Amino acid sequence: MKLTFLGSGSAFTLDPDNYQSNLILTGDRGRNLLLDCGSDIRFALRDVGLSHLDITDIYISHLHADHVGGLEFIGFSTQFDPRCSKPQLYLPESLVNDLWENTLSGGMRSIQGRTATLDTYFNPCPVPDRGTFVWEGKSFQLVPTVHIEDDREAVESYGLFFELDGTKIFFTTDTQFCPDRLRTFYEKADIIFHDCETTPYKSTVHSHYDELLSLPASIRRKMWLYHYQTGPLPDARQDGFLGFVRRGQQFQFAERTSPVAAVGCFAPIQNSS
Repeated sequence: MKLTFLGSGSAFTLDPDNYQSNLILTGDRGRNLLLDCGSDIRFALRDVGLSHLDITDIYISHLHADHVGGLEFIGFSTQFDPRCSKPQLYLPESLVNDLWENTLSGGMRSIQGRTATLDTYFNPCPVPDRGTFVWEGKSFQLVPTVHIEDDREAVESYGLFFELDGTKIFFTTDTQFCPDRLRTFYEKADIIFHDCETTPYKSTVHSHYDELLSLPASIRRKMWLYHYQTGPLPDARQDGFLGFVRRGQQFQFAERTSPVAAVGCFAPIQNSS
């Protein structure tokens, strides 16, 4: 299987050579799993030679626009294109109602001649918030992370832990720096794709590069960083990380015979000081 970063930037990236942090997992039998579907998705797909025609399955981690803002485009495009079937939509069961009622229905509820629902555009597959779903024979475990704490509750994003051809992968999605909560997954994973803020100030709702530097070397050396801001980047390789992921970077997974991280396009990003 192949994992491609359609973009590796933050929600508000201004880099003309980057998009929001959405990924696509290409299976061996022609199916594609989109991991989050942000506002940039139509352009991000186009730039790697894909379109709505290639999206068979989608996973949504939380409801910010850089993760769900492209669902209207995918939903309308597949609904009215006779070449398409409705995509399967995997998401935490606690998000299903809010996704439709608070995010999508304003623009998608009314179509010519009828009133639509989420099921009109997608085949929803709710997943228990700490449960698993199976795609192409692979099991994906949801990992709740604390993203925002408002005046009522903690708002979680749902990372994924999964294994591809012998390589254990932890994909954090958006998360505050909470190493005690995530330590088990850090330690079990062979490769980690980690949310990383790089602004000179800390928003407190993402893991900042300076905080990730405090992790043990054994964790940093299997960690790729993504969801970073426009501007100069630290020298992540010098600091013991695998590096910053670039837009379009691909990771190819095959059966491993040694405990080396998954092989792929690991050319380092151009760093600035």
